Amino acid sequence: MTDSHQHFSQLLELLKIERQEDRDQYETKIRNKSIDQRKSDGVTCYPLHFKSFKLGIGDHCILTFGYVPMKGRRHLFQVGVSASLFANKDQKTHSCHGIISKVKTDEIDIMLGRNKAPEWLDKAKIGLDLLFDEATYDQMEKVLVDLLETKQGRTAEMIQYTLGNKSPRFEVLQGITYPDLNASQNEALNQVNAAKDIGLIHGPPGTGKTTTLVTSIRDVLQIEKQVLVCAPSNSAVDLIVEKLHQKQVSVTRLGHPARVIEEIEKHTLDAQIIEHPLFKKLKKIRKKADELRRLGKQYQRSFGRVEAQGRKLMLHEARLLKAEGRILEDQMVEDILNTVSVIACTLVGANNKRIADKRFKTVFIDESSQVLEPAAWIALSKADRVIMAGDHLQLAPTVKSKEALAKGFGNTIFERCINAYDIDVMLTQQYRMHPEIMAFSNQYFYQGLLISDQSIFDRPLKFERSTVFIDTAGCGYEETLNKETLSTFNRDEANFTINRLKEIVTSLDQPEDYSYAIIAPYKAQVELLKHFLSELKYPPVLLKRISINSVDAFQGQERDIVLISLTRSNTQGVIGFLSEEKRLNVAMTRAKCKLLLIGDSTTLSRYSFFDKLIQHYESRGHYRSAFEFLY
Repeated sequence: MTDSHQHFSQLLELLKIERQEDRDQYETKIRNKSIDQRKSDGVTCYPLHFKSFKLGIGDHCILTFGYVPMKGRRHLFQVGVSASLFANKDQKTHSCHGIISKVKTDEIDIMLGRNKAPEWLDKAKIGLDLLFDEATYDQMEKVLVDLLETKQGRTAEMIQYTLGNKSPRFEVLQGITYPDLNASQNEALNQVNAAKDIGLIHGPPGTGKTTTLVTSIRDVLQIEKQVLVCAPSNSAVDLIVEKLHQKQVSVTRLGHPARVIEEIEKHTLDAQIIEHPLFKKLKKIRKKADELRRLGKQYQRSFGRVEAQGRKLMLHEARLLKAEGRILEDQMVEDILNTVSVIACTLVGANNKRIADKRFKTVFIDESSQVLEPAAWIALSKADRVIMAGDHLQLAPTVKSKEALAKGFGNTIFERCINAYDIDVMLTQQYRMHPEIMAFSNQYFYQGLLISDQSIFDRPLKFERSTVFIDTAGCGYEETLNKETLSTFNRDEANFTINRLKEIVTSLDQPEDYSYAIIAPYKAQVELLKHFLSELKYPPVLLKRISINSVDAFQGQERDIVLISLTRSNTQGVIGFLSEEKRLNVAMTRAKCKLLLIGDSTTLSRYSFFDKLIQHYESRGHYRSAFEFLY
């Protein structure tokens, strides 16, 4: 039996180690460095030129800036990250914080927590710094401290279930059948509906995990007024919100508007406040308060006792109006959150002050296999029962500290419960991959239990070989380490990969009708592949259909055609984190119609996983040497 106090004490220590490692990595890139050095490390974008201003959802100011990308360099700014806008003007440094809301190759948007642009934007040298995210760690630390003191109540019971100390309970299965779900999906839905404490849905790639989860949410809402739905990333939350909306389920998306995709903005709390019948009254109150505050602070040449008294009254009335506005807004928020069926947010977002005191009979957590345990508890501490969906045989949570990872910080509640209890249902009918693409992962990871849906065989796009391993052994395609970024790249293999893409595109009658992905394990290789792709001068309509990125970026996505550049090629047989088998499982299961793996068998096959993979392809006649393409 696992002692809960010892468990959470250790988690707290590992969280502190992870926070320090994350902070150290950040400070290595930004502290005591010049702007040019920070630009080189990707944590500063400078100089920016101001292009436009607009008000977004909730009257948040959105500023758009243009910039010139550094050749061969890639910045680390992504949608949703915190950043500091700074400017040097009149020998002073001005700054304000915001959230990145849009990123293009030569343009970037930042959303500020105000409704006006800074006055110092004009005639100033402007830049953008990446900020370290302390808030997420603060929230995770807080919940762990609270759990250390939790000795009774429903959360204390949930602790015992999640630690494997007490078996979760189930009602009698009712045998509900939804005609739009397959047999395994209906089995999973019935199992989680019967769960009184914990329900688990194991969803391998392409098996309709999100569809099953959304159906389960709708089913639960027939007997419960409201549920909380969470996921580790904003993109995963947005996907569920979109699917729920398509099924006419009312939902409110909590979180900063800048972290929400455009299609979901109308479901955010900020947008719903604007649509509320009382919003016009709130806007009028705020406008009057701002006007009184402006008049009260206005400079007057003649300023006597009467003027001072008038100013005091105006500022006092402005404060009263501001307080009245807050009360009215709270009333509107309470009205919205009390009537909506689903409240959706990230796990850390479950600590939002708007739902701080709420408890839910059921909490759903998607992508549970990617959730750090402290983050999971932010949502779990609000739950009477939890339904978790995920696949512990794909990507695990991201942990930056090797020490914390070695001591178990990457272990998840989802996998622990799957290993401790026989309560999960695995979805077995997959709708994504051609059977040849599915075959190796099915055998190696899923005990051969996956079956292909008939719809896969009816697709118009067909190839003579749906899977091919192209062996670059002996070609002299050697890897190189970027000494500044410590990221590995392989120039010859990148060029070879782009040429294979070119061959496929040329062979198709309507290439713009299909989607393509090139996946590489290293950022340096990703950047090189993007550079070679740009040299092909494809028309924009086709380029929009081609994505090049790391494995992590493609989790949960699919493409018609996928090429994987495995990159590593050295005489020592070192493959780094390519040895993480789950990462390769993600990469290989993104393809619907065709999958090409390109790599050096001499380097790769020293590892059992790759040796079995290459033998699998050879036995099926899907192995080719790169030399066949060079002459």
